[in-house]
Amino acid sequence: MNRINQLFKDKKTNILSIYYTAGFPGLGDTIAIAEALEKAGADMLEIGVPYSDPVADGPVIQASSKQSLDSGMDLNLLFEQLKDLRKKVTIPVLLMGYVNPVLQYGVERFCKACAAVGVDGCIVPDLPMVEYEELYKDTFLENGLSNIFLVTPQTSVERIHKIDGLSNGFIYLLSSSATTGQNLQVSDQTETYFSRIAAMELNNPTMIGFGISSKETFDKACKYANGGIIGTAFVKSVATGNLQENITAFMKTFKP
Repeated sequence: MNRINQLFKDKKTNILSIYYTAGFPGLGDTIAIAEALEKAGADMLEIGVPYSDPVADGPVIQASSKQSLDSGMDLNLLFEQLKDLRKKVTIPVLLMGYVNPVLQYGVERFCKACAAVGVDGCIVPDLPMVEYEELYKDTFLENGLSNIFLVTPQTSVERIHKIDGLSNGFIYLLSSSATTGQNLQVSDQTETYFSRIAAMELNNPTMIGFGISSKETFDKACKYANGGIIGTAFVKSVATGNLQENITAFMKTFKP
């Protein structure tokens, strides 16, 4: 049982996952942010792999990716930074990014590198499900990695059940089909979507992301899922100023 599975076994509700971009705001800040977030009460971390064409990301995360890339971040450097991850961080850690850098690095090499540094799973939104199932699933499983699939309000029931069958961590529910950074608005339509997912009684736990930016929106997400994922709001909070102070202040909003 990897750390993701253990987390959801031990904690059923109000799970707080934080996304941040590797190498932002400073190129060498990746591990320091992870340590500070765990200390401040984060339950899980998603470290973003910066990419030059982040089509699903809003302007805040796009800007953080560009700054990180301009500073010299790539997968080779990221894995070098993460080599001592498990000496300092105990909570689940996932890498989130686009498929192109993973393919260029080599999928098998990427999975082995994740396992070597203690990464528990990956979120690769533009990796087609059929390619994962036919080409890469065994490699992920052999290296103890959970591959996290995304579900949107437009995802069919058939596809959701297929995703549930292929998943071995949690399912990422997008609050909308917009880019990251949009505020979570729980309209009647959104509430119907979340309730529909809950009524399916999936085998895997669920986390809601996109638009979680405050305690209020986090609590809304937790009404319908096991927890919420915060990205843009956190990245924005650490863009300037004292890193440690910013992280502590931000997390007090959710973990007073």
